[in-house]
Formats: sequence, C-alpha cells, structure tokens
Amino acid sequence: MAESVIEKAQAARQALHELSVLPSAKKNAALLAMAGALEQNLAEIEEANAKDLGAGQAKGLSPAMLDRLMLDRARVGLMAANMRAVAAVEDPVGTVVRAWDAPNGMRMSQVRSPIGVIAIIYESRPNVTTDTAALCIKAGNCIILRGGSEAIHSNRVLARLMHEAGEREGMPAGAIQFVETTDRAAVDELLGLAGLVDLVIARGSHRLIQAVTEKSKIPVMKHYRGLCHIYVESRADPQMAARIVLNAKANRPSTCNSVETVLVDESVADAVLPLLAESLGAAGVEVRADERARQTVSTWAAATEADWDTEYLDLILSLKVVSGFDEAIAHIRRYHSGLADAIVTEDSLTAERFLSMIDSAATYWNASTRLTDGLPFGIGPASGINTDRVYPRGPMGIEEMTSTRYVVRGSGQIRE
Repeated sequence: MAESVIEKAQAARQALHELSVLPSAKKNAALLAMAGALEQNLAEIEEANAKDLGAGQAKGLSPAMLDRLMLDRARVGLMAANMRAVAAVEDPVGTVVRAWDAPNGMRMSQVRSPIGVIAIIYESRPNVTTDTAALCIKAGNCIILRGGSEAIHSNRVLARLMHEAGEREGMPAGAIQFVETTDRAAVDELLGLAGLVDLVIARGSHRLIQAVTEKSKIPVMKHYRGLCHIYVESRADPQMAARIVLNAKANRPSTCNSVETVLVDESVADAVLPLLAESLGAAGVEVRADERARQTVSTWAAATEADWDTEYLDLILSLKVVSGFDEAIAHIRRYHSGLADAIVTEDSLTAERFLSMIDSAATYWNASTRLTDGLPFGIGPASGINTDRVYPRGPMGIEEMTSTRYVVRGSGQIRE
C-alpha cells in the first residue's frame, strides 16, 4: 500500500535529523551516484517520458508545452551534469556568514543551516525534479516532490532512480519523497502539514501558484510567472538589439525567463523593426504589434490590450513603439511580473536609470532575459527564481536553499 502524504512528510522529517549533519563527502557521493543512475537508465526514462508526451499530445498541449515535457539523451545528460555541478560546489551548511564579538564578550557567529523539509509543487518540466532534489540534498534539506499530472510517468521514474542511488551511498532513506497520486486533494493535504514541512516552493502557472498561496499553512516561496520585457532605447545598437530579442524569445520560448513584450523607442523604430521582422520571422515568431509598429511592418498582427498582460510561453511576442524612456518605464511597471526586464542602449546614464527604476529579480543592460538562471549567474543550478520581494530573491542556488542561525560561545554571561 502506498504511503499517504502525511506518512511521506513524517518520513522526510525523520530523515532530516540525519541528513542535516551528513558529511559533505557522503552527500556528494549520493549526488554523483544519482547522476550516474540517470545516464545508466536512459531507456527507462525515455519510455516513461514517451507516455507523458503521448498523453500531452492527446490533450492538445502546444508544441512549446510539449517541449517543456520532452526528455532525450541530451537533456538527461544535462540533468546529470547539473547534479555533478551541485556535488562540486562548496557545501554551504556550517559556513560562517559573519562573526563578531558582542559587547558582553560573547563570540557570535551567524552560520548557514538547512531550511528543513521542503515541498516542491510544480508543473511540466521534469528537470525540476532532479535539479531541486540535488540542491536540497546538498543543502541538507529533505524534499517532497509533487509534480504535475502531465509529467507523472517521467517524474516517478526520476524520483525512484535518485532515491535508490542516493540510499546506496548513505543518503537517509526518507530524504527524497515523491507524491505518486495526481489527485489534487494530495496537494491540499500537503499544504496543511505545518510542523512537518518547513517551506513550500511553487513553480508553475499563475493559477497553480495562486491556489498554493491561498491554501497553504506553510510559508510559500513563489516562482511566479515571467512576463519579461526588453526596452530598445533610442541609443541602442540595432544589430545588438535584434540579436538579444531573438535570443530572449526564440532560444527556448517555453521558459519563464523568455521575453514576452518588446518596447522600441520611436526614434529607432524604422531601423530596428525591419531587423526584428526578419530575424523573428525566420524563427517562426508571431508578432502582435501596436498600430505604430504595423505602419513599418504591415504583416504583423494587431495587438490587443490583453497581449500586454499575457505570458505566452510560446513563439509569440507583443511589441509596442513608445515615445521615450518615461513611457517605457510606465509600461513595464504596469505589466511586468518582477522576474526579469532589460534595456538595450549604448548610453550608460540611461541604462543606470533603468537599472535603478525597474525593480525586478534581475534587471539587465545589454543582455538577454534568458540568462536569468543559476548557471549563467555563476551560482550553479537553481531550484527556481523567487519573484517575491523577500530574500532570497532571484535564482535560488545552493546558498539560497539554506537558512541561517546564530551560534554563541560564551564564558558564563547572563542577562542582567
């Protein structure tokens, strides 16, 4: 008989005591074994993934959503490589953030420690299963995985392979838990387990994250929608702008850090828009543009008001010509989700104004929003991108998967 959600949470809680103090060498050995298990069982993973893809096609999922689901040799290899990268980074547990002497002579240290039991509630992408598990294990956290029904077969195999391989190398048996059922009641039960679960990380659609936030009795860290913008300012290099926009939209449109709206300054519209029409058209991107832009590129579809507030996650882009910096700032502030926004310009003063005025988890000057992730940032694989305005904001790498606590060394001090 399958374990209930509460039994899985209890098992994770029990394993936490051992995992939180497990030596780095043991954790690294478990991660390396898990990476090897993925590569050695590629055929089983692909067979399970084929079931998910077949079900997705039958449901009429878009090509972009099917792309999010798909696993092949290259993607499984990347998942394994990410696990090895996590094994290679310095263990954050026990790291001293700062140390000082209190006025009463106590020696104070603020050190990193595991958060505890973390539940990940997510949709679509099976690589979330392996990336988040690796980060949690390295940071001393036990994990409860609850993926979406669209990837249930893939996630089930991945979780089992990781659990079995890690346990052989000394990882506590309950450290990785997978919720087998796709019944939504299981999510409701999981969200009520305050005291057993310390943190919920929600990744997926606006509807999913809203539901999790409303129902949870546990703190929720939200990987919210990615309505990202790029503003091509009046002193932008047109060729650079076209290259950045193309990458941000077409590199992998189904990801949250792909651009959804491009704003082009009217003073460079006649130079930039034809370049965008050529490059985006060649990549199969549908552009929905305002009337001013369509005067230059008549083949573009007309944008509606709803387009400015839509996260497409597809080869679709909304485009607007703006009168200048102030209109661009106002538009971004009104519609952006706070994940990533960018300006393309050769003017450093204007760029710095933009960087200070647009308060996103990542704000760019002359770079693609697609770079918003742990690896491009040089912090290793990330478990998600926190769009809340509380720490840790942005890509959640290994350090962001820890909390801190105070270690105090005294010599008999008491409170007067």
